[in-house]
Amino acid sequence: MRERWFGSWRRWAVVPTTTAALVGVAACGSSSSGDGSDGVTTITVAVVNNPQMKDIQELTPGGFEKSHPHIKVKYVTLDESTLRDQVTKDVAAGGGQFDVVMTGPYEVPTWAENNWIVDLTDNAAEDTAYDVDDLIKPIRDSLSVDGKLYAVPFYGESSFLMYRKDLLAKAGLTMPEKPTWDEVAAIAKKLHDPASGMAGICLRGKTGWGENLAPLNTVVNTFGGQWYDTEWNAHLTDPAFKEAVSFYVNLIKDAGEPGAGSFSFNECANAVQQNKAAMWYDATVGASVIDDPNNSPVAGKLGYAPAPVKKTESSGWLWSWALSIEAASKHKAEAWTYMSWATSKEYIEHAGQELGWARVPPGNRYSTYDNPEYQKAAASFAQVTLDQINSVDVEKPGVSPQPYVGVQYVGIPEFEDLGTRVSQEITAVIAGKETVDEALAKAQSYAETVGKNYQ
Repeated sequence: MRERWFGSWRRWAVVPTTTAALVGVAACGSSSSGDGSDGVTTITVAVVNNPQMKDIQELTPGGFEKSHPHIKVKYVTLDESTLRDQVTKDVAAGGGQFDVVMTGPYEVPTWAENNWIVDLTDNAAEDTAYDVDDLIKPIRDSLSVDGKLYAVPFYGESSFLMYRKDLLAKAGLTMPEKPTWDEVAAIAKKLHDPASGMAGICLRGKTGWGENLAPLNTVVNTFGGQWYDTEWNAHLTDPAFKEAVSFYVNLIKDAGEPGAGSFSFNECANAVQQNKAAMWYDATVGASVIDDPNNSPVAGKLGYAPAPVKKTESSGWLWSWALSIEAASKHKAEAWTYMSWATSKEYIEHAGQELGWARVPPGNRYSTYDNPEYQKAAASFAQVTLDQINSVDVEKPGVSPQPYVGVQYVGIPEFEDLGTRVSQEITAVIAGKETVDEALAKAQSYAETVGKNYQ
């Protein structure tokens, strides 16, 4: 084993370099990219298994490979937690099993600082058709370090509340223009009808720092809680943090979906589409899934409201599923050629024509929101999505100052492990295996150990 210094992150991280560790990394990629005898280069692209990435896989043969016959794209599709685990191992070890990896604002600062991914600034600037200035600024900034771009956004998102307008109207209910969590909880309980299989609201309960902690942390922020103060003291057992967790868990138990401990983005999207959930608080990109008239039975019946609040003016998160080039890739030129297409105006136009404009990747380019076809197809959610992205303060999303950048995550390398461990405790509470007090006592201990690294 060897140790690698994470620069300004002020920590040591252990990176596996034993033969056994590298074999494990190799296995996750299933096969390496390479140059074929026919002059065709195969690049391997690791992506998350969400609907938007399934779309691009469908469109790649006729869109990218047809116009770039010398490049073949091999996708490795993984669920969110597995993707983060396997890709992190590969980039840290310099394994090179992937040429292009799907990443986001949490990983980019650390990976860039350790030279695990490629600086894309010159690629984007020199590619005149790419138009880097068209990338939505908060999203582009979240993927940059010291003004240099290290990932390009496939899509960008905040979070908001999605709800069935028809069900609220039938129940004589009105969604406030800017709802509070208390108002949302009251509506959810009135719409909750287990006898007919209808949950009042769907919320993530699945373990993972990017799973149940993503929406939960926005609740913690707006309830006045915080993970750390500016002296890196942990506050997970404070009254505000406990109130937020109790509220979230009780809302799931009182008006949420059954089996919530196994629900994440895809499961909640399916529940809404299958008429099993009246509301859903999650990523803004969810609208392009559940409000697609070509694929969703509930399209046209949905309304959208800003992320619910309690003590703050706004509470949405900021995220982008973006693409980076592994520093160990042997096909960097081909990787950029693919990435520039996948995150381009051209791809959005292609996706709109082939799949329908409501389904194109949102939140990455200003030009999408200026497009009349998109404005028409996404009229119910386009503007609120853009407003939510622009409303996020990643440096102070809650009531109190914080020593890190991040809304739905704590922007330090240790959070990958810390957040996962804390999320396991939350899942246990949702399942009724422990109390909120028991879970947060353990979480506080985990957080205190990490906080000492920064004091």
